[in-house]
Amino acid sequence: MGALRIMFSLVLVGMAYVVVSTSYQSNLFDLIRTWDSTNVMAPWFSATLWDFYANVLFIFVWIVYKETSVYRRIFWFILLVCLGSIATAAYVLIQLFRMNPEDGLEALFIRNNGGKQN
Repeated sequence: MGALRIMFSLVLVGMAYVVVSTSYQSNLFDLIRTWDSTNVMAPWFSATLWDFYANVLFIFVWIVYKETSVYRRIFWFILLVCLGSIATAAYVLIQLFRMNPEDGLEALFIRNNGGKQN
């Protein structure tokens, strides 16, 4: 579990850094407003959005399974849509830190996480 905690911590910090540093360089909302549909990169922009939201859907299905509270499900859905990988890494880290050291990897994926309530 320690290696997973380190890996997801690094992903969380790395994605936060990328998002913050990119936000200082370029405003995403300005880019969307001025996007030229004839631009060669437009298909990749669209494909990236489809890919992102497909991943959000798959991760959210797992969260719906893990979380019993409707409010937590809604909260995590909003975070996934708004923060993407940052929210995913945070959710996995929370799950990993709730686990007991002797728990196996399967405890990460099942609803009753290490005998503790989510």
